[in-house]
Amino acid sequence: MKRKTGLIFITLLFTLCAQVFAANDISLMDSSKQKGITFYWDSLAETGMLEKNGHQIVFRKDEQIVILDNVRMSMTDAPELKNNKIYVSKKFMDDAEILFKENNSTMFKVGAILIDAGHGGKDPGALKTYKINGKNVTIQEKDINLKVAKLLGERLKTAYPDKQIILTRNKDVFLTLQERTEIANNVKVGKDEAVLFISVHVNSSLNKTSSGYEVWYLSPGYRRTVLDKSAAGDDSSLFPILNSMLEEEYTTESIMIAKFIMDGLQSQIGDQSKARGIKAEEWFVVKNSNMPSVLIELGFVSNEKEALLLNDNTYLKKAALGIYNGVAAFITHFERSKGFTSSNEN
Repeated sequence: MKRKTGLIFITLLFTLCAQVFAANDISLMDSSKQKGITFYWDSLAETGMLEKNGHQIVFRKDEQIVILDNVRMSMTDAPELKNNKIYVSKKFMDDAEILFKENNSTMFKVGAILIDAGHGGKDPGALKTYKINGKNVTIQEKDINLKVAKLLGERLKTAYPDKQIILTRNKDVFLTLQERTEIANNVKVGKDEAVLFISVHVNSSLNKTSSGYEVWYLSPGYRRTVLDKSAAGDDSSLFPILNSMLEEEYTTESIMIAKFIMDGLQSQIGDQSKARGIKAEEWFVVKNSNMPSVLIELGFVSNEKEALLLNDNTYLKKAALGIYNGVAAFITHFERSKGFTSSNEN
């Protein structure tokens, strides 16, 4: 989760003595279940997280470096991938148990939620004209995005008066993609506070039968700079490792937000439209935001039946409520776990 990266202080716990390597003969998934440790493994990035008692360990296959609680770095035996399972040594588990027993009084919270209504002004986004009640009506993406963003913003402001709820635009104005990401990356929050980025859009397709809503997050295959280079200290070789680990944490949390929002939309919309699922892509507005970010496609204006739904304020209120419920569920999970999000491996 995004903390102010300039405030990430890396404590190097290297020792100069020779390290004794033990055999990786412990199944991390099995051991985690036995010890009450929440275990998440991203098979695409080959990166994982362990969480217990409000503490977190971020690790990577074949890497001796692990990040503890997102503020410290340590060395331990490198995890190994065998038969599609992660195996670790006794030393790895012992080191993890030491961290999990530490007293942790720090409480993390979501400090700001940025809602980005896609397109606007001279950029209408996707649009289509249909005959409604005998009149030609042009349904424009920019209008739908703004209505949902404002409805979502109002609900969040009411529920979370202590958090910053920011809209990139609250009227029909044009903003470049760069301006949107600059707004996101310039949000000021406290030391232990996170920023969430929610981008609202509507879809279109040459296939008029395409329909449904989907939630996108940044592809794990894309790498961005999310860590201040000074955080790696004098050893420049550490920077790409640390940056990659932190970026993977953002990806993990983006996936978690996407899942909660998808569940929220399904609950509110029901069978009025179909859930197309959670997807990964390298959207500009997402990949350039240095925080957990998702992009929501509410439906297809190119599908007449769905376009009429997207033109209906009652339906848009349902969609906004679904997104709100998903964001609220994520906030509850994040703040209860003291800022660390993860899920059990299936």
